[in-house]
Amino acid sequence: MKQQSNSPEETETLAAGLARRLSAGDVVTVAGELGAGKTTFVRGACGALGVRERVTSPTYTIGHRYHGDGIEVSHLDLYRFQSISPAEWGDLEPYFEDAIAFVEWPEAGEGVLPPPRFTVRLRHADAGRAVEIEEC
Repeated sequence: MKQQSNSPEETETLAAGLARRLSAGDVVTVAGELGAGKTTFVRGACGALGVRERVTSPTYTIGHRYHGDGIEVSHLDLYRFQSISPAEWGDLEPYFEDAIAFVEWPEAGEGVLPPPRFTVRLRHADAGRAVEIEEC
């Protein structure tokens, strides 16, 4: 499904719609160039899942775990990785246990990450963003 977002609020609304379809164990990959709105998308999904904490990019910490309404939500950012080694996977694996996991820059985890339920691709388009959501 391809859609247009003309503001961060619209991106968050699109993400909230997707979030309502998710349950524990689901993985959502969120790809796109720098500044395309990946973290904004995750923030909107987290809000819809009941996360009350501030949702920020985990670029320098690799991952955050949030508590939603009866659900755990993980937010990973693999921007600094070229690939994922078995040792690194050991550090990341707990983020996927009993949680909905959003993974930014998933290309680095190709072949290692659990299969996604949805893939999201964001890109700059005109004055806003093009958002493509695909169920796998």
